[in-house]
Parts: sequence; structure tokens; C-alpha cells
Amino acid sequence: MSAMLSIPIERFTLDNGLRVNLSHDPSTPVVGVNLWYGVGSRNEREGKTGFAHLFEHMMFQGSEHVPKNRHFELIEKAGGSLNATTWFDRTNYFETVPSHHLELALWLESDRMGWMLPAMTQEKLDNQRDVVMNEKRQRHDNQPYGDWDEWIQGMVYPASHPYHHTVIGSMEDIEAATLDDVAEFFQTYYVPNNAVLTVCGDFGREEALVLIERHFGGIARGGDIPVLPGDPNLDPVIGGTVRERVEADVPLPRVLMAYRVPPYTHAEFYAADIAGSVLGSGRASRLYRSLVREQRLAKDVTSFVFPLTSGAGMLLVWATGFPDGDPDEIEGALVAEVEGLASVTDQEIQRAVALTETGLIRQIERVGDRADLVSMFDQLFDDPERLNSELERLGAVTPEDVSTFVGRFLGDDNRAVLTYVLETGKSPAPVTT
Repeated sequence: MSAMLSIPIERFTLDNGLRVNLSHDPSTPVVGVNLWYGVGSRNEREGKTGFAHLFEHMMFQGSEHVPKNRHFELIEKAGGSLNATTWFDRTNYFETVPSHHLELALWLESDRMGWMLPAMTQEKLDNQRDVVMNEKRQRHDNQPYGDWDEWIQGMVYPASHPYHHTVIGSMEDIEAATLDDVAEFFQTYYVPNNAVLTVCGDFGREEALVLIERHFGGIARGGDIPVLPGDPNLDPVIGGTVRERVEADVPLPRVLMAYRVPPYTHAEFYAADIAGSVLGSGRASRLYRSLVREQRLAKDVTSFVFPLTSGAGMLLVWATGFPDGDPDEIEGALVAEVEGLASVTDQEIQRAVALTETGLIRQIERVGDRADLVSMFDQLFDDPERLNSELERLGAVTPEDVSTFVGRFLGDDNRAVLTYVLETGKSPAPVTT
């Protein structure tokens, strides 16, 4: 595969600093509208964790001209879909609608960018604060293994680093959020000069430009975006092996291992990405073949790389054992497979590259996902056209690149090990194979 893509992308910047990308595709009568704000959990200051995610919820509570819940109602009534997500480096909002409803999606996004503050109320904040706190309880605090990210991020990134805390934040910080806090957060980060708008699909170029200028052009530019809190600079490796052993109400033992890897913005990231795929993508991966099929140490395995941009990304692998499994044996098997990547074969690289490329192509085929990718490359790299050469970078990874990466980053000087074991006195869950 590994050929250059030819996705048409036109880039503009409005006078207020809003970056705009247009990607025309008349093949299907739908259009994706995607808005990335350059704010995520990394921008949160001490005592204000979880604000980026909380604010994602607040953005659906109505704006000056759009009543609460009306955003969802209008898009769904038009036959479209919508959602939003928050991550370490960004928050994104997106709609996919029939082409003739392009203006509706643009108007809705512009109204909450430019006129949300007048619609904020204490009642809305209280409501969404409770929603987020319940989400934390359900997905993290009361879910087996649900707090793994809190443990792992604290082990891989020092307390001074913007990635040290989780995206969901702490219950105390969320509960303490005030209306003034939310207003300040909005005025600081939800401004045109901290956003990327991408329109992708079937639309008229001139009409789109007129609509974008009409709805977004009058929104005032914000101030300078604050520098990241703490210190995003850190050593390439952890400096040793750090461990935590957690007794918890979990059904089975699980061992997680994490490593600092080069950030997404570094050329070496692609070797890390392919290494993660060789380790854990599919039933032909090294971890599945060895720990599940051959040694029968694990019920399931996984591996993936966090494409983060500030200081270092993270490669994570884990294996879930059986009721009578020995976590130390599982850890030893994981270490053997991770370090054994130094002898990766060209066939393994080709398979991993093909899987990764296929995943990217499938994203590109969907206009909403394609719009998100264009926004991502603009926000993170200041280069939306970079999407067209991404397959080339993936296809250029060689066994030597992966072997070099393993030698530099996947040793015991750069390892965080988190082990979950059953609470004393608890009975393990039954397992079917």
C-alpha cells in the first residue's frame, strides 16, 4: 500500500485566528464538520484537573441562541450524528449531516464558540458536574482495573509533567469547580485562535467560505494561549523499573507494563507505533501467539501506543491471567516478548504496517473521521497536508528501525509495571476459554 494519498485540502485563516480546512469530496451527499480546540487535560493546572472533560459536557448545555439539548435535537432531526471527546492534547466536537444541512452544523458550532457564556448557569454546572462524577465512579472507581490509567500515568510521568494526571481528573477538583472557573476556562481556551475547523465532504467551496465567515468571522479573537503548566520536558526514559502492586476487587490477575516512547511529533514515533502493532494487534501478534496460544498464561493480551505530543508518548502492554495464574510468570513472559522485538522480522513489520495502513484508510473513507484527521494534523503539526504523506511514513519503518527503538526504549531502565491481584479472601471469577 504505502503510497501518497491525494486528499484535497485547502487551508485558510480568518482574521480572528480560526484555522479553516476545506476538503471537497462529492462522492456521497454528506458533510462532516469538525472542530478541534487546543485544550486537553495537559492544560489543566493543579487543583483544576478534569476541567477539559467537564467543559466538553458543558458545551452541550446550550448557548445564547440554542436552548439546552437543542443541539442534539436539531442535528438528529436533520438525519445527522454528533459527538465530542476529550483527550490529553485536545478536545474535539463533530457532526456529520446531509450536505444541505451544512449551515446548521456551522451555526450550532459557532454559537457555542462565540455565545456560550450568556447561557451558563449554576444549575447547568451542578447537573453536569454530577454527570461527570458519576461517570468517574462507573468507568474508573467502581470498574475492575478502572483506575489503571491513574496508576500508570503517575508512574510514567512525574508529578510536574502535564500528563501526570488523568483526563477524567480528580473527584475533589471536579466537585470544587465553580461557575467563575468554567467561565475563565472558556474565555481562555474556547477562542478562535485556539481552534481548527474542518469541513469535509460534499459542499460548494464558495458557499462554505461564505457560511464560515458569516458564522465564525464575528467572534472575537482571544488572548494568547497560556503555556503548559508544570514542565513538559522530561528524560527520554524513566530511569529504572518502577512497580506498583494493587489488591483490588478484580476477577482475574492482570499485569500492565508501560514505557516512555518518542512523542508523536518525533520521527521515531512510527517505529514505536509499528512495534506496538507487532506486539499486540490481532491473533497473529507476538503476545497473543506466545502468552495465549502457546504458553496459556493469559486469557487476553493487548498493546497500543499513545500518540502524545508533550515530551513523551507511551507504549502500553497488558495481559490478563487465569484464576490460578502467577503474576510474576506473566510479567516475565511479557518482558521476554517486548525485549524479543529486537529480532523482529521483515514479515512481521510488513504485516504490522499493512494493519496500521488499513486502519488509517478505513478512517479516511468516512468523511467525519477524515475531517477529524485533517483537524488533528493541523492542530498538532500545523500542517493538514501531512495526512497525505502519513502512509509513506508508516511504510518506511524497517526492522532495523524497530530493533533500534527496542534497544533504546524498551529495556528495564524505562519500565513501569502495574500488577492487579485479587483481594485477600476473594474468590476468582470463573473463566471460559
